This record gives sequence, C-alpha cells and structure tokens, in this order.
Amino acid sequence: MNEKKHILVVDDDERIRKLIQKYLRKNNYLVSTASNASEALSYTTLIDFDLFILDVMMPGEDGLSLTKKLLNIYFTPIILLTARKETSDRIIGLETGADDYISKPFEPRELILRIESIFKRIKKFDEKKSIKDINIGILKFDSKRQELWNGDYLIPLTRAEILLINKLINSVNEPVPRRQLAQEIFNDFNKKVKVGLINSDTYKDIERERVVDVNINRLRKKIEKNPKSPRYLKTVRSIGYMLVPD
Repeated sequence: MNEKKHILVVDDDERIRKLIQKYLRKNNYLVSTASNASEALSYTTLIDFDLFILDVMMPGEDGLSLTKKLLNIYFTPIILLTARKETSDRIIGLETGADDYISKPFEPRELILRIESIFKRIKKFDEKKSIKDINIGILKFDSKRQELWNGDYLIPLTRAEILLINKLINSVNEPVPRRQLAQEIFNDFNKKVKVGLINSDTYKDIERERVVDVNINRLRKKIEKNPKSPRYLKTVRSIGYMLVPD
C-alpha cells in the first residue's frame, strides 16, 4: 500500500487554509496547516513533508522568503499561491526555486492536478534508469535517485535544476538551445493542467528563457569551483548551454 503524501499548507487566511485542507483530505492526502512562516518552519523540524503549498502575500515573512529558506534546508517541492496575476510575479516565483505557481482564486481541481503532476514527475525520476550516473568534476549525479553528491554530502537541487541537468546530460558535450531548456521546465510544470504556462500569450520566449538563465546560474554555484568561469556548465554563445563532464 502506498503511503499517503503529507502536505503543509501555509496561508494567513484561515478560511483558505481550511478549504484547501478539506479538499486535499478528500483526495487522500495528509494535511497540516500553518498561518505564518515561523509556524511553518517549526512544523518542518517535526514532520517530513512531501510538498509545501505557500501563500506569497503573508504578513511578516512572505512566501518567497520562506521558499528560499526551505530550499536551503529541504529537498521538497513547493507550490506558491498568490492573488497576483502579473507575469513578472510568476517569473519571480519560479526564479526563487518553487516548482509551480497558481493564482487565486483557483479551482480546487486545478490545484490537485498540479500536485499530482509534481508527484508523478518525482516517481518518474525515481524509476528512470536510462541515464547513466555521471561525474561532474568531483561531483556525482545519481540518475536513479536524481541526486547530486559531493562525496557523502547531498547537494540540494530544485525541480527546475533537476529538469535542466537531465536535459543537459541527455545531450552531454553538445549545446542545448535555451528555448528547449525553457520548454523542458514549463511543459513539465504544467503537464496535464488545462491552463498551461507554455501556451499562454503572456509568457514570451524571453521571459521563459530568463528563468533558464537564473536556474543555470544557481546550478553553477552548486557545481562549479568558480561559477563566473565555468568549467563544466558552459555557455554556448547565441545557442544555449552545454554540459562538459570529466
């Protein structure tokens, strides 16, 4: 029997917390709730959550700041909730390292679809064995577990970073266009969700590719000895990026 996934919902609006909790429980998820960032962080020291749902606009520490803190500690996917609908806000959310972004008001079924999409992707990565383990300098990327290791130390990766490193490994020593990398991220985030970012007119190519650039820079900080002069994750001018492992 599969273990139930445990989700932490963080929102200062009690009505929204209860509505999300009720709907998730109906869909066979375990759910805990917190009203602010401090309360959420205290829960994470007691419980190993499978996913975080965070409201962006909270008094005190907001959801974007909390996202950064969580990703510095845990390898756990994050969905951001917000009343904002501007393209720039969604881009900032994805740049922060969140796995997905959904605007209020939303249909509960859409939230469930996005959650299911994330968990299916994790399962797919877990089961995937076609990509061989690869050494990147002193680091090793475990393709089966989708983990990056420096000896006995696990280097935390966001979902976007995992998608990028897999795409680059599939084309090792060959340049991958930025547009393809952007499609890899956005298609994956919105798989089986009716309202898809990749098909939205508000998401121009340059904005999607900016997300790629930000996440490549994040990867370089984790992989490269000198991120400003990359040895392994190279920029190919006018094309995109290329992984050159040892």
